[in-house]
Amino acid sequence: MTTATIGRMARCLTVSVGTTILSAVILVILAVGLGVPAGTANVIAVVCGIGPSYLGNRRWAWRRDGRGDVAREIIPFWVLSIAGLIISTLAVARVGALSHAWPATARAIALPLANAAAFGALWCVQFVVLDRVIFHDRRARPRVQAREV
Repeated sequence: MTTATIGRMARCLTVSVGTTILSAVILVILAVGLGVPAGTANVIAVVCGIGPSYLGNRRWAWRRDGRGDVAREIIPFWVLSIAGLIISTLAVARVGALSHAWPATARAIALPLANAAAFGALWCVQFVVLDRVIFHDRRARPRVQAREV
């Protein structure tokens, strides 16, 4: 693994932590504070983090500028994000159903943990897809293979 890849990985992880905190705050406000069903609150919270995640990853983690390519970057990023949304919503809805009678403080911990656990489990897959597919530098030179003698 190159130092450039490790740098992208660290920046991508930082973006993920930031958007997870944003989503967790929105999730707790909606589900615990306003009484929105946990699954619905998770959908809203995760969707609120997709835009900042795309921009943070594209511009900071992968150092891309200019407009993003809709077919090669934006649509695949949203598809990846929606897959995470579905998995995390199933997890949060399940925890929400199990914890509906718990005190607000316990729910304020359990619901974001379910969300973070789902996205944490997917993070490695997400990084590889972002690095090797979505934000892959198509201008990079191919590797030179050694000739057989």
